[in-house]
Amino acid sequence: MTTTLFRPVNAVELRLIQDSNWKAFPPRLPEQPIFYPVMNIEYARQITVEWNVPAYGNGHVVAFDVDSSYLERFEVQQVGGPIHVELWVPAEDLDEFNAHIQGEIRLVESYPETSI
Repeated sequence: MTTTLFRPVNAVELRLIQDSNWKAFPPRLPEQPIFYPVMNIEYARQITVEWNVPAYGNGHVVAFDVDSSYLERFEVQQVGGPIHVELWVPAEDLDEFNAHIQGEIRLVESYPETSI
């Protein structure tokens, strides 16, 4: 059984995901100790439109499926309203997390700066 998660990314991150043949997220930067996949597309879309597009001039939402039993080790974090739910994956666990992605990471939405 798998769980579908979502992630807002900018063009640089999207290119790195593509370079992995759509199989993995890139390592976190030193100032990014946590990888935050989100639990629903509405929250990913909100982050993309409100934060990524203004900051980078673009934003994308990707979806991916992860082995549900593996995800049980991560507590779901609610960080705002009802849609603001995410997982906190320590950066040092990202390789293991990537290994539990089932299938490919999928690009589901893109937003250029002009779409806002």
